[in-house]
Amino acid sequence: MTALKIKAGPYRFDARLEREAAPKTCAAFEAAMPFTGQIVHVRWSGEGVWIPLGDRDFGVGYENHTSHPAPGHVILYPGGISETEILLAYGGVDFSSKMGQLAGNHFITLTSGHENLMALGNRVLWEGAQDIRFDYA
Repeated sequence: MTALKIKAGPYRFDARLEREAAPKTCAAFEAAMPFTGQIVHVRWSGEGVWIPLGDRDFGVGYENHTSHPAPGHVILYPGGISETEILLAYGGVDFSSKMGQLAGNHFITLTSGHENLMALGNRVLWEGAQDIRFDYA
């Protein structure tokens, strides 16, 4: 298990990489660490925030993929029907785009800070984009 720390807006979370379930996605993401970006609120999927990544190619296909990440799950959509993205669920998510249902690779799970997820989501919804950074703990 590899421990991570995530700073999103003013909030901090501890997390773990899901190496056994998504080894290729974890390896590709680790090659890009520390990973920084901006989260914006999802448009189609419900209670989630995402990092739009355009045509960035992590070189992975589907593994441990889901359309319904639980609060505190981070998924990577490797691109194809819609643009590449990383999504953090803070509540109920039905992962989709204007093209329809999508599935992303669940590769990170938050291990602390769940009490701040709704506040983060509401902050992004009402105040706009927030910085996010993934680092090793």
